[in-house]
Amino acid sequence: MFDALEMSLKVLERLALIEPAIRRKSAELWKQLSRAAESVALNLGEGRARRAGDQRRHYEIAAGSASELTVALRVAVIRRYISEAEAAEVDAMLDRVRAMLYKLTR
Repeated sequence: MFDALEMSLKVLERLALIEPAIRRKSAELWKQLSRAAESVALNLGEGRARRAGDQRRHYEIAAGSASELTVALRVAVIRRYISEAEAAEVDAMLDRVRAMLYKLTR
């Protein structure tokens, strides 16, 4: 089992619970947030099957998307689309993903 990928899929599961609140207020923010979350998982999945520099590049893209997702969640909180607690729960999972990605890219 690839822990980083599994955790990124849990992030997607958790985001599904707050999707209606964000999408109701801003379909555009939801699309961006959703694309970033999917990019994390998809790049982890693809990178796992690659080698050398190509593998690292996929992990770097996943890390960038994880950072983008965190900022999108902060925007959703600032705009009062979701609560700080809802965002913090997702971000705590993302912290684990980012920590694993840090090791994978170094």
